[in-house]
Amino acid sequence: MLLQCIQVTRRYERKGKVLCTAVKDAGFDVNKDDFISIIGKSGSGKSTLLNMIAGLLRPTVGTILLEGNEIWAGEEEKIAFLRNSKLGYIPQGVSLLGNLTAIDNVRLPHFLYKREGDGVKRAEALLERVGLKGYESRYPSELSGGEMKRVAIARALMNNPVLLLADEPTADIDEETTGSIMELFAEICADGTAILMATHELENIKYGKRVLKMSGGVLTEEEMEIYKKG
Repeated sequence: MLLQCIQVTRRYERKGKVLCTAVKDAGFDVNKDDFISIIGKSGSGKSTLLNMIAGLLRPTVGTILLEGNEIWAGEEEKIAFLRNSKLGYIPQGVSLLGNLTAIDNVRLPHFLYKREGDGVKRAEALLERVGLKGYESRYPSELSGGEMKRVAIARALMNNPVLLLADEPTADIDEETTGSIMELFAEICADGTAILMATHELENIKYGKRVLKMSGGVLTEEEMEIYKKG
């Protein structure tokens, strides 16, 4: 088992009073070859769940295990190291640093913990894989929305993660680019990286293997065949 979420809850409180519960007792497993879509309306808790798994938002209660190790155990530095070495994260919206070229944005995770070498060959190979060979020296302002998303995908893969987390990876891009990105995700999964993707675009589900639905903070597993037929 790659990932286990056990009764994970996130509440927002003020002065001891619960304002809302974004995620309620979420429990599910992710296998090493899984490509899972999490669907649900905006505000249903999808992003909150991904952020807890990514080590960015601490659960109020519950346990998250990655390869048998509790993500939220230990000091912040240990959590950050686990996040950098084991997880790839593609956040919503534009996440590239505007003062860095495409290749330097991709290399960024490589430098966070003083890894050996400069990571150039790895970054070049990843940019080629996502269809951006020759774009190494371009800045985000010189890229389209779809191209920036591809750079973000390459960056998330820089440290060979065991699990790729993607939060609405095809939002605000055209249909053709969406299809090519989803095909790329399917290839990444086939090559051995598990994927957990939040999306409100039902057309994307067919590229995966399982589907979870979030509604009002409650997570349930749906029948995949329903979406494949659609």
